[in-house]
Parts: sequence; structure tokens; C-alpha cells
Amino acid sequence: MAKVELSKIMKKYDGADDYTIFETDLVIKDKEFMILVGPSGCGKSTTLRMIAGLEEITSGEIKIGSRVVNDVPPKERDIAMVFQNYALYPHMNVYDNMSFGLKLRKYSKTEIEKRVIDAAKILGIEDLLGRKPKELSGGQRQRVALGRAIVRHPHVFLMDEPLSNLDAKLRVHMRAEIIKLHQRLETTMIYVTHDQVEAMTMGDRIAIFNLGVIQQVGNPQEIYKYPANIFVAGFIGSPAMNFFKGKLIKEDKKIKFSGESIEFILTSEQGEKLSSYDKPEITIGIRPENMFLEDFSKVPSTSDNTIKAVVDVIEPMGNEYFLCMKIEDKSFTIRVDGDAKPELNELINLIISRDTVRFFDSETENLII
Repeated sequence: MAKVELSKIMKKYDGADDYTIFETDLVIKDKEFMILVGPSGCGKSTTLRMIAGLEEITSGEIKIGSRVVNDVPPKERDIAMVFQNYALYPHMNVYDNMSFGLKLRKYSKTEIEKRVIDAAKILGIEDLLGRKPKELSGGQRQRVALGRAIVRHPHVFLMDEPLSNLDAKLRVHMRAEIIKLHQRLETTMIYVTHDQVEAMTMGDRIAIFNLGVIQQVGNPQEIYKYPANIFVAGFIGSPAMNFFKGKLIKEDKKIKFSGESIEFILTSEQGEKLSSYDKPEITIGIRPENMFLEDFSKVPSTSDNTIKAVVDVIEPMGNEYFLCMKIEDKSFTIRVDGDAKPELNELINLIISRDTVRFFDSETENLII
């Protein structure tokens, strides 16, 4: 297996005004499952293709293991790639699809058969080896594409949105299958997705891209609790984090946030850390699950952490509700227990879990605390 290192990677296409990838540094550890995630056009797939050698880099350095691979052809990088569209040969059966790459590399017939059978057992497709791709379901085709990569015994697996063509139920199942596959193979995997749920549930660590720049790298819980900036905070989480702009006001020995129709007293720890903040505006972020209906609150209700809001829209989600709340012209979303029975246009007390509130610099949009 191998570590992958990107150092000051830049990518600019001929005729383009701006860089697609700008000064990207990233280290993927040996045997790590790294997720590259971000909105469409953010540069994550381009980064993966540069690692694979399918795109030339404009400047910088890519290392796989101890070897710099900038000028190494894709077939000599010891990587295997799984594509979004499976890329199976329609005229070949499953066995031939899985073995084709090994035949090109002149492996013996015995070795090819052993590798294909071993991979088929891992993926549970032993009984499909004689079928053509058109006779397979989407999930089965995806397993074949994975099997074709596994037989190579590569140092690094690269996966470019491999589940995006599957239906929701099968996508959830295949997520679990790929996680188990990584645990069994103990190999380095780099996985591209635009789906932040996939990113949060699958990766050891996540690299979040936006506009060709990595915004944050960390484990899922770290990124969820302490997003590096407003973009990350809004991108990770469903429903998204709620943002309120306002200012900090010192009252006696306390500090109050006041803005966009919401006010609350900061905790003593927050107040201490923000005591020297002197800019005219600050932005706070509150996750939907950290604002509670008063009767279902997980934190005590006090005058310091209670606000009033109107229920504007109710979205039943089975075991929970998403409530779109309004305070004057400001809308935001909260997540509440399915046992709650809110009514449309009801004015209710909301309790803020103040310890979970994140504070961002309104100018730089970076996390303060």
C-alpha cells in the first residue's frame, strides 16, 4: 500500500483565465480512506484525475509512496480507478471484464483465475461471472467495476462518484459494502463525491473543496463540530447550519449577541474568548438540532438562551420533523423529535444550546470559536 502526497498542485486549462486547482497540499496516509467532497465544479474530480495521471498538472508535485509520479504514465502508477459510469466492456462477460487488465499485463492464466475468483468471493458475485453487463443490475455492475480494480492489487484505489447512478436504497447498501471492502483490503482509497452524507459516513478523513481550494481537512466529527469557515459549515450537515449576522454587546459582566431578530447571552467561556473582538459585525452558526422546542429541550430554559419564533413550514420526516421557523423576516430550520406536535403559525419558545453555537468573522468568514 502507499501514502499519496500532493504538494502545491496547480491546474490551469489552456485558454482559461483562472486556475481550476490552486496550490493544493494534501497528504493521504497509507491505508487511509480519504474523501474529496464539494459542490460541482469545485476541483475534486480534477484532483483525482491528476493523481491517476489522466490530467497533467500545471505545477507542483504528486508522490505515490516514495516515487514522484508527475511524468509517470497512468498504467505505471500502480493505481486502480472506479468510474461513475462503471466503464464495463458490453461484449465481455463479468470474468473477462475483471481479467482484461491482467491479461494485458501478461499474468499467467492460473494467477488471473485466482485473482478473479478471490475478488468475486469478496464481492459476492461468483455466480455472475458468465453474465454480460446488460444482464446485471446497477448494483451488480458496480460490484464488477470494483472487482476489476481489486484484481489489480493496486497501491491506491481511486473512486470517482461510483454510486451516483444507483437508487437511494442501493446507494446506502453499497456505501456499507465499500466501507467493509476497505477494512478487508486495508488499502489506500481516495473517493470523490458531491454527497456530503457519503462523505460523513464513509471517510476516515474528509477534504472539502470549493473553487479549486481545499477549505478544510479533518475527520467527520471534527469538521461537523468545528467547521473552518462559513462555507464548510453550510455545506456539511443536512439541513444546513443556520447563520445569523449581528454584533456583540457588553452588558455588565456579560456579552450578548444581538442581530437578525435573535438575541441571547453568551456563555462565560464564549464571552471570555470573544472579549477582545472589536469588529462591528459577527456571524453565528447554529445547527438545526441545537435549537429545541421548550417542552422537548435537552438544555435548561433560562432568559439567557430563549427566543420566540413562529412555525412557518412543517416537514414530517418519520421519526422527526424539520421545522422552518420565522422571526420577523428571518427564516431558519430546526430539527425536532417526532413526538413533538407543532402547529402551523404557532408562536413557540426555542431554547438555544449555547455551547454549540459557532462564531465566524463576518469579513473573512473564518471560524473564531
